[in-house]
Amino acid sequence: MNRPLDLGTTGEFRRPRRLDVLIPTRNRPAELAVTLAGLAAQLGVPGFGVVVSDQSDDKPAYAHPAAATMVRVLRHRGHPVLLTRRLPRRGLAEHRAYLLGRSAARYVLCLDDDVWLEPGTVQRLVTAIGELGCGFVGNAVHGLSYADDVRPDTHRHYEEWTGPVVPELVRPGTPQWQRSEIHPAANLLHIQQQVDLPPGAWRAYKVSWIGGCVLYDRAALVDSGGFEFWRRVPENHQGEDVAAQLAVLARYGGAGVLPSGAYHLESPTTVTDRAVEAWEVVAADPARRTTARPAHADSSRPA
Repeated sequence: MNRPLDLGTTGEFRRPRRLDVLIPTRNRPAELAVTLAGLAAQLGVPGFGVVVSDQSDDKPAYAHPAAATMVRVLRHRGHPVLLTRRLPRRGLAEHRAYLLGRSAARYVLCLDDDVWLEPGTVQRLVTAIGELGCGFVGNAVHGLSYADDVRPDTHRHYEEWTGPVVPELVRPGTPQWQRSEIHPAANLLHIQQQVDLPPGAWRAYKVSWIGGCVLYDRAALVDSGGFEFWRRVPENHQGEDVAAQLAVLARYGGAGVLPSGAYHLESPTTVTDRAVEAWEVVAADPARRTTARPAHADSSRPA
């Protein structure tokens, strides 16, 4: 029998470390265990923290023996873990805002609860955002059931950054918006195979938004409004990650990172009522700030 799992407290967890991983979850104990197992195998970024916020209908997913074991493995390997419940549910954006409030780290990795990261992924992302100096970097997730479904017409939207990453105003109807076509299915995996980078190399490419695995400069995310727009959207929304990333892109810039070490578990969604696109609501608000600012303008950020 598993012994009771220590949940931790926000007061003990919230420290100015280099990185925290923020995971929202609901009704996915098996997927959460896989996601945590991927994190437990990461090297090169010692001591990163992990926050899991659960909104399951019954017992929290982290109470499942497999997930609980991975929590213990993470702690055994020197990673603080905070386990919380956020009920009643108020929508995806509110859940992400709550998670962000648990962290005081320099960088925050917003990781979905159905994504497995291969070893080396977190270190590569942290290296990339440090060298690029932008607001976020990310790994779009591969759907391996589509590995034989090659869609060459989407590959033309792949464009690498050849100079500094700069702020961009990305909106529907612009050529930049079409970049999102390289991320569904296994499209990015096929591009990755074509680029054929040598071991240890990586490239930054231009994006409209990235789902599933996004590493933010936390101060840039907060300065761009974070997920506080949750108060302006109905609970039955999706696209909260798009809304946040468009805001950060406009002020600090962002990039995808190739190769991607993120793999989608392809489980059915646990959020079935998604009638509203949060990014549409936010983009329609003239009060939303879009003025570009240089990345790392705030010298008071923790190292």
